Amino acid sequence: QVQLVESGGGLVQPGGSLRLSCTASGRILRINTMAWYRQAPGKQREWVATITSGGNTNSADSVKGRFIISRDNAKNTLYLSMNSLKPEDTAAYYCNAVIQDYTAKSDNYWGQGTRVTVSS
Repeated sequence: QVQLVESGGGLVQPGGSLRLSCTASGRILRINTMAWYRQAPGKQREWVATITSGGNTNSADSVKGRFIISRDNAKNTLYLSMNSLKPEDTAAYYCNAVIQDYTAKSDNYWGQGTRVTVSS
């Protein structure tokens, strides 16, 4: 069984920084593309950023230049470094990953979410 567990959320003032982590565990053979999504209260979940297994990244225009996605393949961990945070960044942040397990089955996994609140 594969699991994704996020951490690092919390309350931060506008202009501040946070770093989110997401660690995958279980019978993992290979982790392919990983991504962060977020869902603000009353809104649909939206894509934030993606990183491939080779390290290529892409991010939404709303966070470009402020958020950096990275991964440590040796630790099966995904990161999101968030800088210059704005109140509109307030949301639950979810980790997503395409993971192949030891049965060679590939599936799409989600973490449980970690809440980020940007407020003075």
